[in-house]
Amino acid sequence: MAALARLDGRAALDTLWALLPQARLIGGAVRDLLAGRDTADLDLATPEPPDRVMALLAAAGIRTVPTGLAHGTVTAIVDGMAAEITTLRRDVETDGRHAVVAWTGDWRLDAARRDFTINAMSLGRDLLLHDHHGGAGDLAAGRVRFVGDAEARIAEDGLRILRYFRFQARYGRGEPDPTAMRAIAAGLALLDGLSAERVWSELRRLLQGPDPSAALDAMHRLGVLDRLLPGGTDPDRLRRLLGLEAPADALLRLAALALAPPGELATRLRLSNDEASWLAALRDGPALSPQLDDDDLRRLLADGAAEPLLARSWLAEAAAPGPEPARWDMLRRRIEAMPRPVFPLAGRDAVAAGLVPGPSVGLALRRARAWWWDGGCVAGRQACLARLTESAP
Repeated sequence: MAALARLDGRAALDTLWALLPQARLIGGAVRDLLAGRDTADLDLATPEPPDRVMALLAAAGIRTVPTGLAHGTVTAIVDGMAAEITTLRRDVETDGRHAVVAWTGDWRLDAARRDFTINAMSLGRDLLLHDHHGGAGDLAAGRVRFVGDAEARIAEDGLRILRYFRFQARYGRGEPDPTAMRAIAAGLALLDGLSAERVWSELRRLLQGPDPSAALDAMHRLGVLDRLLPGGTDPDRLRRLLGLEAPADALLRLAALALAPPGELATRLRLSNDEASWLAALRDGPALSPQLDDDDLRRLLADGAAEPLLARSWLAEAAAPGPEPARWDMLRRRIEAMPRPVFPLAGRDAVAAGLVPGPSVGLALRRARAWWWDGGCVAGRQACLARLTESAP
């Protein structure tokens, strides 16, 4: 397959195939190669059990990491590349979140437990494509379908509902598969059992994709979004944001889509501290407008960094659509070009000016800074010192 030239790590793959000749490239790597996309995924499946895989690799001097032995997965480090190698599996028991698996030598059984037809293909060392469920045809047609019975696949793992929309956004064309939509509608309750971390992981990957608007519209129609996000959503605002070609930042898009306060969203999705802080910075703060003058911008920059201001400008533009895109672009250029003002005094300056160390110093500095800020953050050091002594208690 000529498309293998697009695989980052072909030499590592050849090394692994020499040791595990029955192994096949599997899943996303095959899908993306067929779609003509570059891929760094190096995932293989093999009929050999995990202990046999690790023994063969160890004998060849290749380091392995038992990253998921319960599910038959080991990671091999070859020429600095990480390759996941998973033993063929069949499901013994599933509960909508976790699966108990058993090893098998049957490639068809392994393919039958995968989520979508476009993820169920494999490619052998002989470069023969194995496609038991019509994944190649679906990929070419821009069709995302569940393998076999859609309701059964969803019942095995409710996260597949969210994965469906992520793959639909990236690989689908036109309306989603109606069979999949009916199965998702019937399985919405499974979303309630998913961990917040798994939900946000999938939602984040969907939101930062090239254009998630159609997939999110379908999620909104089926009630998926209302089930995931407290306080409701505004898909139209997100669509306008996407139309502005704003940065493909998942939290920026979440801030446009979700209506709940940042704190509620951070708790519901269990965001990291950094993510929660960024979301709050996007949604809180003074209103932005293209009419802001330089004094206004300096005040905003004196109280915060330029990055959240730039991000909030996209949200403000999406919230108030109008015939002013050029003016919003100009505002962003002004923010980027303007140095961040810094109040020129500190406590040592107050003491040097004769103020008695103690609470009065802090009060005098706050009063002087407020005067500096009210004046557009342009007063220099000497003017601020004069104001400092005048405002001393």
